[in-house]
Amino acid sequence: MKLFTNYLYEYKKGLRNLAIYTGRVEEKDAIIKKLMRENITYYIQKLNNTRINVFFGDKICIDIIRQMNLKSLSNLTEEEDFILGIMLGYNRLKQCERYLKRKHHNSELLSNTIQKKMDVQRI
Repeated sequence: MKLFTNYLYEYKKGLRNLAIYTGRVEEKDAIIKKLMRENITYYIQKLNNTRINVFFGDKICIDIIRQMNLKSLSNLTEEEDFILGIMLGYNRLKQCERYLKRKHHNSELLSNTIQKKMDVQRI
């Protein structure tokens, strides 16, 4: 919970507009209580039976998170990953590089898949 408390402090000081904390399910009630006491908008994503992601921050950021309909952070599109990184305050240049790498990698995978299907159809 120390990390959560630190993120909460940084949000309240205006250092970030959105934070994500990955914690234990047992912490959920205490986290919700703190966020509600501070009147901070949040969204909780259950990862499994023991872990949760808690997104909290400006309402507009949380609205975007909700609209993404998150199931897993690893399944985000390149664009969603980019937007999330920017909202979390990650380095913009590094986010741009990450976006281009992911986009290039996924377009290569798609191209290879299409090529394999075409090869199969020729046989």
